[in-house]
Amino acid sequence: MKHPVRVLVLGAGAVGLPLAAKLSLVADVVAVTREQYASEISRHGLDIRGAWGDQSFAFPCVSTLEDTEPFDYILITSKSQDTDSICRQYKDLVRAANVVSFQNGIGNEETIAQYADQVIGGVVLTGFVRQGNCAVQITANAGPLQIGRFPGGLDAGVMGLADILTKAGIPVEPTKHIKGKLWSKNLINCSLNPLSAITGVTYGDLRGPDSWHIIEQIVREIYLIVKSEGIRLEWSDPDAFLGYLQGALIPVMARHRSSMLQDILHGHKTEIDYLNGAVVKEGEKLGIATPYNACISDLIRFRESAWGMIRP
Repeated sequence: MKHPVRVLVLGAGAVGLPLAAKLSLVADVVAVTREQYASEISRHGLDIRGAWGDQSFAFPCVSTLEDTEPFDYILITSKSQDTDSICRQYKDLVRAANVVSFQNGIGNEETIAQYADQVIGGVVLTGFVRQGNCAVQITANAGPLQIGRFPGGLDAGVMGLADILTKAGIPVEPTKHIKGKLWSKNLINCSLNPLSAITGVTYGDLRGPDSWHIIEQIVREIYLIVKSEGIRLEWSDPDAFLGYLQGALIPVMARHRSSMLQDILHGHKTEIDYLNGAVVKEGEKLGIATPYNACISDLIRFRESAWGMIRP
């Protein structure tokens, strides 16, 4: 008799909890999250509303993992700055599993690869917003999850994950070119997240001429980086991507405010060092100037440090 697939979700928050909830329909799932969420979800379950439908789920949700049996898949859904500490904390489990990064930014897969031999890159094109301790609103769904062996290729581990995601009702697209997909997602994040966070507006409000000029320059700098490194993005050139942003993506997510803004409003450290900050770092290595990405990174860091002074 075949045993159910075992899945561990680490750093489960707005992204990880809905994934754990849906996967619990077809796999043995454990989600590790903060104590306040774990206790509430254990008692009342998790409600998912919005683009994935409205449904309530009950599944194991803990703040301290006592299960030491191996897992088939470990999904890391934490903030990027927590990736290394999570891998160190669960290094024995990580070493034995297919480890999947469903995180923002550049560099998470490289960090995980220091602890695991089997790394799968993942791209999430869905908007998630926490609503209290026991509910998540899915505000927009701009495309299926994208997964692939990192840094490239497809194999049985990737296709096995795609199979259980599909059975759980989560749209997914396996790809041989996950590195290009990760940079494509980073391009979207770098274009919209920090500017929305600094101004406090929705994505739809970023289409004005002044904000759009900033977005254009951020995008053109990133294309210089990926062209120099031979990374293939989903859009052939900056103009093609800007057309997609203006005509397809922003209309779908027009009312969405960036998660980076939520981090700032709650006094949390943002992921800017793994988004525009990663672009600046790559530019420095390659000798490519990235002044707009550098400026937007500095402004976000300033907002992080100044929040204590300006909070009402």
